[in-house]
Amino acid sequence: MAGEIPDLVALERSGTGKGAARQARRDGMVPGIVFGGEAEPLPIQIPFNSLLKTLKAGRFKSTLFNLKVDGHEDVRVICRDVQRDVVKDLPTHFDLMRLRRTSRINLYIHVDFINEEQAPGLKRGGVLTIVRQEVELNVLAGDIPDHITVDLAGKTIGDVIHISDVVLPEGVKPTIDRNFVIANISAPRGLVADDAAEAEEAAAEE
Repeated sequence: MAGEIPDLVALERSGTGKGAARQARRDGMVPGIVFGGEAEPLPIQIPFNSLLKTLKAGRFKSTLFNLKVDGHEDVRVICRDVQRDVVKDLPTHFDLMRLRRTSRINLYIHVDFINEEQAPGLKRGGVLTIVRQEVELNVLAGDIPDHITVDLAGKTIGDVIHISDVVLPEGVKPTIDRNFVIANISAPRGLVADDAAEAEEAAAEE
């Protein structure tokens, strides 16, 4: 089920409070804290450039990480907050929360499309338009699906695929209540033009 969880490498930080945090920043680090679970809060720090790169990759606050800190067991965490400088908009502090396997979290899960060769609409030259390549789902931290699957077998031109059309793994549910669109099969431009011409001819004959 679960795909590979990215590592987030950090260093244990000595001392707490504003003074220790300022020192960490002077040393080119971004201070942070790990909380939750049955363990005590753990002050940590991540090199500024490393954290900035991870933030720029996107969805930092909705990605499950495997936190690696020397001298401590690896633990699954999710970001709960990133504080930024109000002028420069650069990270100054971050909060990570430990997760139990039974914790429920919202994550973006990749959408796979299968059986394209069995879709009559695509055989006729229709175009598969993917509206959502990823879908935000509420999942168990201990049982995260690597992807969800959209079966295109039997789909024709004009068909619209909603989230309700997808068989989700047990215990997985969308974070959005409405029945949103994932993809659709639209007619190629040539076919649309031909249909329009045929309609005009039929109207002229009447």
